Amino acid sequence: MAYTNDAVLSKLSALNESHESIASTAQWIMFHRRHAATSVQLWLAKLKELPSSKKLNMIYLANEVTQQSKARHKEDFLQAFSPYIAEATTLAYTGANADIQNKLRRVVDVWRDRNIFDRQIQDAMEAKLDEIDKARSTNKVGAFGGSRSMFASSASLTPSVPAELTPLVAPAQNLSKSTPNIKTAINTANTEFDKLVDPANPPPAPPVQAARLSGLLKTLAIAENLVSESMKNRKELVSALEKILATNKEALATEEVQFNDLTTRKAVIEAKKQEVELAILGGNNSIKEQTPGDRMSCSPVPEPERPQVEALTPPHVQNHREDEIYGDEIYENMGNPQNGNDANAAPPPVFQQERQFPSATSGIEILSDLASHYQTMPLNGSSKKRKLGTSNDEGFPDLGADDGIDADVAEMLRKDSQSS
Repeated sequence: MAYTNDAVLSKLSALNESHESIASTAQWIMFHRRHAATSVQLWLAKLKELPSSKKLNMIYLANEVTQQSKARHKEDFLQAFSPYIAEATTLAYTGANADIQNKLRRVVDVWRDRNIFDRQIQDAMEAKLDEIDKARSTNKVGAFGGSRSMFASSASLTPSVPAELTPLVAPAQNLSKSTPNIKTAINTANTEFDKLVDPANPPPAPPVQAARLSGLLKTLAIAENLVSESMKNRKELVSALEKILATNKEALATEEVQFNDLTTRKAVIEAKKQEVELAILGGNNSIKEQTPGDRMSCSPVPEPERPQVEALTPPHVQNHREDEIYGDEIYENMGNPQNGNDANAAPPPVFQQERQFPSATSGIEILSDLASHYQTMPLNGSSKKRKLGTSNDEGFPDLGADDGIDADVAEMLRKDSQSS
């Protein structure tokens, strides 16, 4: 069968997990080692299209081809597989079940033991597989009581990216994926180039040298394509960054203008506030306009002074003791025969001595003092109320007309009446 792209894809589509299928396909591909770079690129494209269970067969095919090339000292396929083997192994490992992942791990361990690929390529490949295992263990912890829930959607598990940074995601991811492959391809191309152009190495036979030069050209072409793709992604990333930078510069200029405006207004309001506070402290009531904040800060209006009113005082009453002493003298003077017939006799003396009461006199005490105007005197076994300053008919019997009563007898009667 002649070598064509369709022939290669047909062979890869018919590949199964049996050893006979893998060995026969590997022999056919190795027979057309002049097209090693093309075969590897078609192999990687086909691997990306297959499900997880079929990707393992593609890794087995690469293992067969590379080990046979290593045993026969044919570097064509080793150089062709080196830039892509880490990516292909990672694609086959991601999303596969535990059985397939264990088989892939055994293949990778064989490559390390037999030094199929360079140490840098081997380390990069194993590091990617370790990252996948670490991410899988983190997701398991979250599903069974950890920080993530097993019912969370895939969108919730993906870290959110601001809308303005969305154009940066795709080129940045492409660069992160292609960087290890670029480094490997460049190192391989530089190593092969130094071997062929080093004058210390004896030149091989012309056919061998021609084959090596052809292989070096392919290796350089692969590295060149990878670097070109990286340059494309990096230019796209730079363009997106420049757009974001221009947008943020414009927004920054607008915010600076807003900041200056707000600072000026703040200074004006601060000055107004100080003016109002000084007016309040100085007692200036001529402020006509006040902000709601100023009204809240004003002190309350002072209350007017209370009007002066006449103090309430209890009525003036005479002393009880004075009533007892001077009341009898009044009656005595009234009943004195010397004054009984004297029409021009002077009225009894009025005592002006006032009873002093405390300011907090209660109503009961006032009523008691008012009642002191009245005296109860026993006459003939009965009690009669008498009011001081009243007529003589309510006191002692009028003895003024009995001129025949001796003065000593009248005095005795008076004393007996006082003692009773």
